[in-house]
Amino acid sequence: MRRLLLGLVALMPTMSLAHDYKVGDLVINHPKIVETPPGTKVAAGYLTVVNNGSSDDRLVAIESTVIPKIEMHTSTVTDGVARMTEMDGGMVLPAGKSVALGDAGTHAMFTDLTKQLKQGEKIDAVLVFEKAGRVPVVFNVEKRSAQKAETHDHP
Repeated sequence: MRRLLLGLVALMPTMSLAHDYKVGDLVINHPKIVETPPGTKVAAGYLTVVNNGSSDDRLVAIESTVIPKIEMHTSTVTDGVARMTEMDGGMVLPAGKSVALGDAGTHAMFTDLTKQLKQGEKIDAVLVFEKAGRVPVVFNVEKRSAQKAETHDHP
């Protein structure tokens, strides 16, 4: 019994990091924002949406009463120059597919920050879908990782 309890306690930090939301056929996995250095006015956010349905949907906006402005961006590199542009029309969520803000240079850009975002904080937001409607979520502020999966983060 003691081993079982110790094992559960060891898993608790990992379990608290994972958080998912479901609306209809959509599953939203682990919305997160990468912590910011002091004085930074922008932060990058990420999440994955799994569309288990038979029709496409679209993530058209992310809103928050805590963060003044949130845009969905895509980054491209042309002739060695990186450019970031706002996604025109939002992010398409094809039926039967998983799409991530975090793939291929995509991300949510949280701008006009009034304070440093620190690991452990939680930011309330609403994801606005074309068909599924408005879905309240919480973005966990997490420590910047040196893993390759996060090389698309903004400094």
